[in-house]
Amino acid sequence: MVQQLAKPPTGTPSDPLPGGIQTNRKPGVVFWVSLGLIAAFVLWAAVSPDSLGAAMTTSMDWVARSVGWSYLLVTLLCIGLMLYLAFSRFGGIRLGSTTDRPEYSTWAWLAMILSAVMGIGLISYGVAEPISHFMAPPHALAEPETMQAAVRAMQFSFFDWGPHAWAVFGIFGLAIGYSTHRKKRPGLVSPMLRPIFGKAVDGWFGKLIDVFAIIATLFGTTTSLGLGASQIAEGMDRVFGLPSSLAMQILIIAVVTVLFTLSALSGVNRGIKYISQVTMSLSVLLALFVLITGPTNFISNLFFRSVGTYFNDFLEASLITPSTPEDMQWMQWWTYFMMAWWLSWGAFVGVFLAKISRGRTIRQFVAGVLGVPSVVFFAWFTIFGGTAINMDMNGAGIGEATNENINSAFFAMLENLPLVQVTAIVTVILVALFFISGADANTFVLSMLSSKGALEPSKPVLGIWGGLTGMCAVLLLLVGGLAALQQAAMLSALPFTVIVALLGVSLIIELRRDPEFQRMARQQPVLAVPSAERPPAADTEPSPLD
Repeated sequence: MVQQLAKPPTGTPSDPLPGGIQTNRKPGVVFWVSLGLIAAFVLWAAVSPDSLGAAMTTSMDWVARSVGWSYLLVTLLCIGLMLYLAFSRFGGIRLGSTTDRPEYSTWAWLAMILSAVMGIGLISYGVAEPISHFMAPPHALAEPETMQAAVRAMQFSFFDWGPHAWAVFGIFGLAIGYSTHRKKRPGLVSPMLRPIFGKAVDGWFGKLIDVFAIIATLFGTTTSLGLGASQIAEGMDRVFGLPSSLAMQILIIAVVTVLFTLSALSGVNRGIKYISQVTMSLSVLLALFVLITGPTNFISNLFFRSVGTYFNDFLEASLITPSTPEDMQWMQWWTYFMMAWWLSWGAFVGVFLAKISRGRTIRQFVAGVLGVPSVVFFAWFTIFGGTAINMDMNGAGIGEATNENINSAFFAMLENLPLVQVTAIVTVILVALFFISGADANTFVLSMLSSKGALEPSKPVLGIWGGLTGMCAVLLLLVGGLAALQQAAMLSALPFTVIVALLGVSLIIELRRDPEFQRMARQQPVLAVPSAERPPAADTEPSPLD
């Protein structure tokens, strides 16, 4: 039986959870423990950045060598579970009561998913990853700078940004959404593990899980902030001639931190919703411009060849592990990092998806979270990455520019198309808006996780997490740049390889106990059997729930 939350005493600040249940907004022990651990990290980074960098590098090398395969296995299992839920009888269950309906239109819902979740990656990696794989094909599966290398480049870009990533987000989102909207529990990760651990999730063990969720969320997002700041600085250099220096990146993080914190204070319905719709509209226009003015025939042919190769080699690519030290280094920089990054984002994205998906069925959720974003990212990477590859084949030198500075890849591609000043400015605006909407959502989720699951965290808590997110991004840039940002995301994700697997098991247990599922199961047609084998009449009587 689900333990109901007690109503807070009179005068206690509280917010209604779905269904009228109240939860205290005042931060508890999870907030203070998380704050203490992050403060210790900040102090270490400030006092001895070299030793912190060395410790992170050593730890990351051990993780990649010893348990890197776990990142691949868990993400693959997440895809299988998401598809099973969508096509089974579970697909008709709503994230909420049977009478709940979606709060946001489908367009607004998808815009928030795409923009607030992985928007910065569209710019940071949309050209840089495909062109990098084109110059040095993954696992030596093709000759560099050939058409086959182009296909492999797109295949592994799809692998890093497609269903494997979105399935992780989906499992977290379904688990937390079901727990919050249907079971009326606080918006935390720990309560969803109740079917496995029972009352232990109400004590220190549950609080430890929520602290892990906060730490992973923070460092997963600081990676995005560092990438976003680097992209904006590069764009400012290209458009206005301002130096793309570390000082400039820190200044950009400081300014954007103020903006996304103010946006978070305005709430999801205002800040994130409208910024997301603007960014998605601009993104569509930019993609259409590149598709039309770029090598359209090459892009379309590359898309279908690459999608075919992706699905044909799906299982092999999903479980491929390094065979040489060079291969290990490549995996650590690309595949292992990407899978760990998505795992570290799992709690953040899961809570955010749960927040905006109340009233949708599991089948709708899977289509909107696993299907639509994967198709969008496949198309985006092919349009921009394919354009850059075609230009490089014709001697534009984009590959060399990317090897020198990965942040220059997107702008180097735009320079070979018309209206470069306009498109470069649009790109800088897009990165800034993606930056703000993603960090805005992150600040909201961190505040929610550290406020006992309150769906409307207090403004002081929102302000604290906004400032800490920006500060940690700056410190990681100072410690070791992009490498340090990646290492922090990978290390913080390690506990989540276990947590996401347990969430999947818990979700199945909860869904099988759901009265709606049991009602649907009883309504399934029964094959005729000989009268001698029929069960007693009492067993076939309809339930009062039918």
